[in-house]
Amino acid sequence: MTLPLPKSVAEVAALIDHSLLHPTMTDAQVRSGLEFTLKNGCASACVKPYSVPEAAAILRGSKSKVCAVVGFPHGNSHVGIKVTEARRAISEGSTEIDVVVNIGKVTSGDWRYVSNELKEFNHACVSEGAIVKVIFENDYLKEAEIIRLCELCTEHDVAFVKTSSGFGYVKQPNGDYNYLGATDEHLKLMRKHSGPKVGIKAAGGVRSFEDVMRVIPLGVTRIGAGSTAAILDAARARFEGGPAGAASKVDGY
Repeated sequence: MTLPLPKSVAEVAALIDHSLLHPTMTDAQVRSGLEFTLKNGCASACVKPYSVPEAAAILRGSKSKVCAVVGFPHGNSHVGIKVTEARRAISEGSTEIDVVVNIGKVTSGDWRYVSNELKEFNHACVSEGAIVKVIFENDYLKEAEIIRLCELCTEHDVAFVKTSSGFGYVKQPNGDYNYLGATDEHLKLMRKHSGPKVGIKAAGGVRSFEDVMRVIPLGVTRIGAGSTAAILDAARARFEGGPAGAASKVDGY
């Protein structure tokens, strides 16, 4: 499934899960980010678990969903803990759950464990009215591992596969830690090996309006971004001739 390119600021905003996940974000910054999400009609506000009740209160009655992260950012919890975390988030108002797969089990090739975790977690969330986006953290993975994850997520009817958490830092040849996030090559790979009902969420590295317009033709159906204000400012300039800097910037990554 490939979406048409957006033709308005509202259509761009409706693709974006506005990220409010940086560990140092203050309560005031989170609240400002939630109000920004509401004002601009973003697809969701993606929040840490403790922020779900406030997000649900601010976004109640709007088109913007509450998206909670689970097992974030490294996916190391027991599946039962992940399920418990998700159920609490759902009970507090989250209708979308972004969960990090057990990365070590993926890189160990323990596909039985990974499959069972995906099946149990997705069933638990769907049975309580929420959809699941599975975060792969592609920077850590080989192509064959990404392909197998796409196949398993398709098998277990997961709603979305997602490239990155935005915090999957990998040691680079120069010794620095950084990440690539949603690369074009990985997005094409995920679209090719995921079923037609599985959405593709690009997160990490999609920071500009140009990035958004580039990745949609690759099969992306949702975008995770902290630089949403800058993206919407650029979209406003493109579609409406509006001034840059019109939106209030709230950094998520």
